[in-house]
Amino acid sequence: MTKKRRLFGTDGIRGKANVDPMTAGIALRLGQAAGLMFTRGEHRHRVVIGKDTRLSGYMIEPALTAGFIGAGMDVTLLGPLPTPAVAMLTRSLRADLGVMISASHNPFEDNGIKLFGPDGTKLSDEVELAIEALMDQGFADRLAQPHALGRAARLEDAAGRYIEAAKSSFPRGQRLDGLRVVLDCAHGAAYKVAPTVMWELGATVIAVGTSPDGLNINKGCGSTVPEYLCTQVVEHGAHLGIALDGDADRLILADENGDLVDGDQILALIATNWHRAGALRGNGVVATVMSNLGLERHLANMDVTLHRTKVGDRYVAEQMRATGINVGGEQSGHVILTDFATTGDGLLAALQVLSVLVQDGRPASQVLQVFQPLPQRLKNVRFSGASPLLSESVQAAISAARDRLNGTGRVLIRESGTEPLVRVMAEGEDATLVAAIVDSLCEVIAETARAEAVSG
Repeated sequence: MTKKRRLFGTDGIRGKANVDPMTAGIALRLGQAAGLMFTRGEHRHRVVIGKDTRLSGYMIEPALTAGFIGAGMDVTLLGPLPTPAVAMLTRSLRADLGVMISASHNPFEDNGIKLFGPDGTKLSDEVELAIEALMDQGFADRLAQPHALGRAARLEDAAGRYIEAAKSSFPRGQRLDGLRVVLDCAHGAAYKVAPTVMWELGATVIAVGTSPDGLNINKGCGSTVPEYLCTQVVEHGAHLGIALDGDADRLILADENGDLVDGDQILALIATNWHRAGALRGNGVVATVMSNLGLERHLANMDVTLHRTKVGDRYVAEQMRATGINVGGEQSGHVILTDFATTGDGLLAALQVLSVLVQDGRPASQVLQVFQPLPQRLKNVRFSGASPLLSESVQAAISAARDRLNGTGRVLIRESGTEPLVRVMAEGEDATLVAAIVDSLCEVIAETARAEAVSG
């Protein structure tokens, strides 16, 4: 039987800042345990730590730093940088471990901790469980002796290194001159580096969401509030709108008309372009169970296979490594291009899209509608206490919903790995039926959750 994870979810540790498990005490202990686990050999060990712009980063960062120093590791502080920049610098600096302090698209009240191995990839479930076990069993006798404590220093050119790496992913000889781009940085980790990259490549950049104050990350902007991006694109007459999330590992696009473009269309565009250029490896694309069936059909028409994983960009990345595929991602906008990065990178994905726009010459509204998606609906139901999915009545409703589709679509119900939410998705040929199924399932799940909360 698989051991239950207590601290780590689908994307590291996450929770409300200064409340268990997102406290300075747990961050300290995590730094100690992870530091001990990744201290291997006689060399001077190093961990790099980046963060987004949340106020609570000032609490979590020094606590982690103290923990790693106590384990005998030197700490290199990167400051506010995107998650993929931390992954890249972990490899570039030959560090033994990388850490990103961020709760991604969540509001400022939350924070999180993501860990990367020496190769810049997220840790496996097994390694995270081993860290938890070490935290539980104790390790006081293994901490560094006074003469072997680590040191901490700040890498002053961390942002510049990532900026140059991002620019080098753009096709040589191409420029963005003449393109007007709205770039929404969600008051998050990419608020400096993303506009700089776009401007240095020649674009006219209308940058928004670039004034973080510690409390406004993802507030009214970013990839989770796409209507703001759409409004800005139309207002400024831009050719394209790009919205990142708080740690810039995902993106959403808006065409010149202010119409949204999701991660499935972005995957389709990049995969099609790379396939034609002979650059698509493994003759496949990796996506999750959430990706639209229209994407799968489009790829099949090119004799390209869509490999599906469970939800979570870490699982996409693992499957990509296992199959040798270099394009993968999620409908939510995580796009992983392993030719350039080990994890999702919203900025690098946006640059690949802009490259196609430059080559094609047509408006974004035409270029970015790569396939016709099947009607799909997704709604969330928040709950407290036990999962309503354990209820027999909910399971019966799910079974009945699948029967109603009669093999013409899909029903997918899952719990979020980062919030107390049940995500309800249905997809099929009949949009009216799909909407009715999702609405009815949400009602049953919400009613069950309310009843269990009262009884609990």
